[in-house]
Amino acid sequence: MRETTRRAVLGTAAGLSTVPLLAGTTPAASIALDEEQILQQMADAFGQQLRSPIMHTPAEQDLDYEDVTFQAIDGVPLEGWFIPARGSDKLIIANHPMGFSRSGLPGHLEPWKSIWSSSGNGIEVNLVPDYKILHDAGYHVLAYDLRNYGLSGAANGGIASSGIFESRDVLGSLRYARERRDTRRMRIGLFSRCLGCSATFHAMTRDPRAFDSVRCLVGPQPVTMEVIMARRLVMAGVPADRIGELERRVVLRTGIPFAARQPQQWAKGVRIPTFLYQVHDDTLTHPSDVQTMFDNIPVADKKLQWIPGTNRRFDGYLEFQRRPQPMLQWFASHMGS
Repeated sequence: MRETTRRAVLGTAAGLSTVPLLAGTTPAASIALDEEQILQQMADAFGQQLRSPIMHTPAEQDLDYEDVTFQAIDGVPLEGWFIPARGSDKLIIANHPMGFSRSGLPGHLEPWKSIWSSSGNGIEVNLVPDYKILHDAGYHVLAYDLRNYGLSGAANGGIASSGIFESRDVLGSLRYARERRDTRRMRIGLFSRCLGCSATFHAMTRDPRAFDSVRCLVGPQPVTMEVIMARRLVMAGVPADRIGELERRVVLRTGIPFAARQPQQWAKGVRIPTFLYQVHDDTLTHPSDVQTMFDNIPVADKKLQWIPGTNRRFDGYLEFQRRPQPMLQWFASHMGS
């Protein structure tokens, strides 16, 4: 029996499952029971997401900042930082990947280390240096926690919706920027990461006019939930063809099937210049997923950049800190100097 079946340590966007071998069962029965427990615990994690804490602040990068709160378009309170850049008329609005907060994810600490180590991602991702880079390049930054993450409000029963409900947060951030006296006339760009990017795609499909004055989008690593969960099943020693059974259980927990969680389809609603980037050999997805999203974006002004030399997804979230020039050039070319 494979070790991953005897003791499967699983992480999803929502939480942690640890499934031990059951005592007093035959090996065959143990495998069957383990698979059922893995499937159920994965589905249960969609029903209650694990919050990543705010482990870092802009003060660590010697940045002045303001703690802010504003509402999503359905009234959910969202928490964030506003980091001013003196003399600038350009604003970048940044959100975060699944399971993260605006400050990142402590993948080097438990329980996150156990969640992510099986896929090679048991490292810390500190997103605050991203804001320093943007600030020093001349941008004000509004960074916020999506609902059910960080310090933002709980909503929709705490379930993971893969961008559907989170799109209301994206729209709320745009409304806040346009209503705030010192930012209302600024040129706006979006830095929407992973889940945040999927939520941005969905927001464009539901309210395209909200993006009329948005200059551009940089979107690291959006992902289709069915794709990433099929990969997680295999890593846990569960056959990938049981994805349908997992979906059935996810629907029972959340009411939202994988078929409704489709950033590949939402990408067809994108109407602004868009730059996507992705770890090509990411163990948690397939290149075809982001490639299809990119192909579906119906604008000529778009770019897809692959990150080579690693299979660790979290390296994609750190790419901006390591090699920011392509993204900064994209922002500069579309938002002006």
